[in-house]
Amino acid sequence: MPARTHNWSALHADPRFLALHRRKSSFLSGLMVLSVIYYFALPIGAGYFPELYRQKVWGPLNVGFAFAFSQFVMAWAIAFVYARRANGEFDRLAAELKAAHGEAST
Repeated sequence: MPARTHNWSALHADPRFLALHRRKSSFLSGLMVLSVIYYFALPIGAGYFPELYRQKVWGPLNVGFAFAFSQFVMAWAIAFVYARRANGEFDRLAAELKAAHGEAST
């Protein structure tokens, strides 16, 4: 069976690939900025507003611990949002590119 070779230069020059790459990069950059801000809000907030973070929410649970636990929820939410967007949009665009360039030989 002959080995398949692909014309990667043609794929990289395809405007649909460039649009997919740009859309995916901007979406991921936004998620990264959101997650970094949310992550650093805990130590910065605890440093500048310790009284707020000491306030009891429920039983021994205070705002600081609740915020720390919420970071796990935020990480799962970001993963869910990315998976939903990737499955709905990015995978469809990648499949179109694969169909157009998948069997191209050099």
